[in-house]
Order: sequence, then structure tokens, then C-alpha cells
Amino acid sequence: MATTIERAAPAAPVVTVPDSFNIADYLVDRHVREGRGGRTAILCGDESITYAQVADRSSRLANGLRSLGVRREERVLLLLLDTPAFVYSFFGAQKIGAVPIPTNTLLKSQDYRYMLNDSRATTAIVSEALLPQLSLIARDDLPYLNNLIVDGAVNSSDVIGLDRLLSTAPLIEVEQTSKDDAAFWLYSSGTTGFPKGAVHLHHDIVHTVVCYALGILGITAADRTFSVAKLFFAYGLGNALTFPFAVGATTILWPGPPTAPNVYAQIERFKPTLFFSVPTNYGQLLAHKREAADFDLSSIRHAVSAGEALPKALYERFHDRFGVEILDGIGSTEILHIFISNRAGRIRPGASGELVPGYEARIVDEAGDDVPDGTVGNLLIKGDSTCAYYWNKHDRTKNTIEGHWIRTGDKFYRDPEGYYWYAGRADDMLKVGGIWVSPVEIENTLVEHPAVQEAGVIGRRDADGLDKPMAYVVLASGHAQSPELARELQDFVRSKIAEYKRPRWIDFVEALPKTATGKTQRFKLRETAAAQTV
Repeated sequence: MATTIERAAPAAPVVTVPDSFNIADYLVDRHVREGRGGRTAILCGDESITYAQVADRSSRLANGLRSLGVRREERVLLLLLDTPAFVYSFFGAQKIGAVPIPTNTLLKSQDYRYMLNDSRATTAIVSEALLPQLSLIARDDLPYLNNLIVDGAVNSSDVIGLDRLLSTAPLIEVEQTSKDDAAFWLYSSGTTGFPKGAVHLHHDIVHTVVCYALGILGITAADRTFSVAKLFFAYGLGNALTFPFAVGATTILWPGPPTAPNVYAQIERFKPTLFFSVPTNYGQLLAHKREAADFDLSSIRHAVSAGEALPKALYERFHDRFGVEILDGIGSTEILHIFISNRAGRIRPGASGELVPGYEARIVDEAGDDVPDGTVGNLLIKGDSTCAYYWNKHDRTKNTIEGHWIRTGDKFYRDPEGYYWYAGRADDMLKVGGIWVSPVEIENTLVEHPAVQEAGVIGRRDADGLDKPMAYVVLASGHAQSPELARELQDFVRSKIAEYKRPRWIDFVEALPKTATGKTQRFKLRETAAAQTV
């Protein structure tokens, strides 16, 4: 089950994947067959796990899933922290032709209920620490879920311990899937607050490996990767799993929160050569200092940023302090990883970079015509890592994917040297800490509070130049504005939806600007916010 890579030209890789192809076999079992089973695949805390152990444990989990009745093409929702259990589960499901769905671990029970029912997942594999959110959902509200598997202590007859599955005999033969079979889904947030299941195929990962990991980073088996972005992100999944596993390198997994002390501790302990983060976290790292000698980042040969545009000032401060360049880029859940990137020695701070070879780009106006360099337009991308479609969202698929091209929803312009510059969103979506946030979801949550009559949410730049949610609130009759009420509303949002969606600022206003048809004019709110000092 070999994959042939032909390079028509140094700048234009051609990726050829055989018709019969299973990505789990390629990323895991292939290394054992080719004599690399003894190489270290995962470092996680005090655990050191080889490729042979990953192959064995993912095969045992695969056989365990099959014994529970999980069939080819059925969905398996993964609500797992960044631990080896995620790796075994992701590849184990794929080995029987099932479809894992890595899921955001920061959400609330109503989000998981939606995803479980939308995907019709028959099985969920959950970290013990995350089980309480699922426990809030009545089992009668989950008509498709047959198996709940827990990585950790089992205190109920309704759940199955992951250890039990890992104690089964290993799967003898990996399912012979097609390169164009569904391999995994990733949920991407929508403007209405309802996520969209982006269906990725077995060959998609290979395209990202060849074009970005090999073509831009030059990743080798000698590398150690460490990603602040977690495995449930498309970005983190590549950084911390598919990229290192493609070449037999080592991934460093950290299941805890990515606070600056935690991140520095992992870097100094495990010495990664490739470090992946998001602009918000780079800002947190720069804000954290210690009295003794500065933190040692000398092992890092490339630092990478994506998820949101990296401000020029953050790049320069990080480079001045640590002597490490940050390769900023842009990717998406739908396209799976970075398709425009800065390159070592050719960085233009503030720009998203140049087109990654293997992808094509167009910047078009509202009529679909290409615009000249220097003109802002809508970014379209062509590349073979693009998802096949959105599950059960036919119209959204047609509106987003046009033949070989996908509308990213981003506004860009290209300069005469071929660098791409981010100019905002075509819709009102926000990127907060690298995660998409729908303003509608925050607005709908705020109006659930009895003191709120109406709310309008936009993005506002913080001191580091990064977008964070800001809410303009019209109070209901009988309520008076105060700093205490603003804090109460922030806490209310935090209690209802994911914490990162909490408005960082709340301004009380008499009325929201509206169109003639009654729609909130968020562009006017953005103009107001831009005139305010942070």
C-alpha cells in the first residue's frame, strides 16, 4: 500500500495515491513493516510509545470496536484530550473502515448532543475528565448512540472502559478502504451557530503532508513536533499526528491547558524541533517571563502560526526575544491544513505568506471575476485536501464548493511579489484563539439573560492586535447599566457556552444600528469599536 510522490517541478509536487488505500495503515503499520517499529512515536508526560506499540494498540482497539458491532462507515465521535488514547482511537476506527470525528473538548453538552445526533455516531470515546458534559444529556436524546467508551475509571454499567478494548486481540487485517472513502470528519462552526461536518477522505492527509509538511517545513524522521493547537483542530491534527507519523518522527502530546508556563515546560523538557501555535498563545508566551535566564527555545528550528492572522508586532517581539522565526500561514478545516504560508528566510511580517505549492488560488470580486494585485477580493482555493462535502448540508456545500474550488470566506489581496495579505471575513465570523466563533451564538446567549433586550457582537482588537468578542447590549426595561452587570453577563455567557466565546468587553447602548429590514448592522458596530481605545 505504497504512496508514490512524483514532482513534476520543484515548486509543483504531484501526489499519487493508490485506489486501495487506508490512511491508518500508511501512517502507522507501514513503519512497522519497513523496520521503524522501534522508533519513538509519542512522548506524553512520562510515557514513551513506539510505532510498534501504536500499531498494536490501535489494532486491538479496532478489533474491540468491531466486537461492539461498529461497522464500516459508521461514525465514532472522539471527545478526547491530547493523549495516546486519541491516537489509538483515531487510527483504530479507521482500521475497520469506520469514521472518527475528533471533537472540540471546550464545548458544552448541547453542542455534543447536536454533533452526536447530526453525525448519527453509534459510538463515542471520551476522556474521563470530559464525561460530565455528556452525562448532562439524557440517553433518550441520543437515539443513535449505542456505545459510550471512557478512557479512565468506569463507574457505571452504561459505559465501557477503553482498557477493556485494548485488552482484546489485535485486528489481523486492516480494512481495504478506497482512497476516496470517508476517513474522518471535522466539525466547522457556522454563521448560525450550528456546526458543519466537513467530510475528509483517506487521500486528503497525504496531500497536506507532501505539500506543506515536506514542501514547506522539510519535516524528517529526526523531528519532534509540539503543537499548542489540540488534536481536535484540523491544524493540530496535522501538526501533532499526521505530519510526524507520515515520516516516522516523534510527536509530543500535552493533555493539559496550554498556559504559558505549561508550554514552556514542555518545550524545555522535550526539546521539539517544530513548534506550532496560534497568535493568541504567542502573545501569552511573550507576556510570561521569569527572573532567571530566559526560557530555552534553542531546539526549535521552525515555529509556525495559523488559526488567525499573526500581527507584525507579535512576530517581531518573538523573533527579537528568542531568535526564532515564526512561519505564519492560513489554513481551514475544510482544506485541512495550511495552503498559504511564509517560508524560512522569505518571511514578510504581517502577511499570510506565499501560496503553498500544490495549491492554486484566485482572488475574485462579487461577480466572480479575478481582481488585479493590490485589490481586495474573495479568496478561492483549489487543492486535493479539500473536504468532499458538508454532511447533510447540501445547499451549504453548493454555496461553498464549486467544482475544484472552495470559497474560504476570507477577504485577501495579493501584492506584486506574490504575498497574500488578510483583509477580513466575507461574513461576520470571528477567529478567537484560532477557533471560529459565531456572533449570532453569543448574541442569542446574551438575550437569554433577563436584563438583556438585544445584543450585537463583533470582533475588537486587543492590545496584541488580536480579535476578541465584544458585545453591545441594549438593556431591558427596569435594568440599569453597571460594571457589576457587565461582569454578570460575561459570567452568564461563560456558564452557557464555551468560555472562549465570552465577550471581553460589554458596552451598554440605547439601540443597535439596523437595516430597513431590521438586521443588525455589525459593520457600524465595528466602526464604533475601531474608534475606541483598547
